[in-house]
Amino acid sequence: MKIEIFSLAFDLKYILYPILYIILGIICYKIVKRVIRKILISNENSKIKNHRLETLISLVQNIIKYIILIIVVISIMATYGVNVTSLIAGLGVTTAIVGLAFQDIAKDLITGFSIVTEGQYEVGDTIEVDGFMGEVVFLGLRTTRILNYKGETKIIANHYMDKIINYSLHNSLAIVDVGVAYEEDQDKVVRVLENLSKELDGKIKDAKGEIKILGINELSDSCIVYRVVLEVETMQHYDVERILRKEIKAAFDKENIKIPYPQIEVHNDK
Repeated sequence: MKIEIFSLAFDLKYILYPILYIILGIICYKIVKRVIRKILISNENSKIKNHRLETLISLVQNIIKYIILIIVVISIMATYGVNVTSLIAGLGVTTAIVGLAFQDIAKDLITGFSIVTEGQYEVGDTIEVDGFMGEVVFLGLRTTRILNYKGETKIIANHYMDKIINYSLHNSLAIVDVGVAYEEDQDKVVRVLENLSKELDGKIKDAKGEIKILGINELSDSCIVYRVVLEVETMQHYDVERILRKEIKAAFDKENIKIPYPQIEVHNDK
């Protein structure tokens, strides 16, 4: 009778312990998951943008999930009498071999983690890598996808993302150089540009300040070049420069200020 009871308890051990380990693993994961989210969404980390924050939370939660999963599996194997110590030692050698075979993947993952945590760039940013400029449409732990204005998508492994120009970290600067004939009154030209600046104040979309008239920027062969600048929203300087050129041309035409252009004069001797 005692042998039967012992045998029954022995059998229940193989059934109940694995179930218990799995339940404990699930409970631990849910607790840690909540704690991680609370820590990362605390006031101290409120400056992290939503996308980067969610990516970071997902990454940390996945790492914790796999760690808990490994612990549960090892615990269950130990319950069934598997020599876990030898298994771990064997896994260490195997991991080393696999690591050598997948060095680039490991570099991608490490670099991807650094990009996310350091905020080097995010989805929606305009960046340039090796002469290819476009908007980041996907940021993963292994790859980054960039879409340019032609509709071309470039997929780059993260460990190659070491020389990046990020145009979205600060506002852009719209710069317009306009040439005026040497015969024109310099004070009049500046006055017209200043009046135009006042007229356009608050009327240009994406503007982040007032139009600045920097004055004479160059004395070229055929004209005096004046420079006008305006700080604008990131990557909106191309559109704003077109608007400024149009308005400057209209203002100069109204005041009869000549913008020189190449001409050929033909004289007929009689």
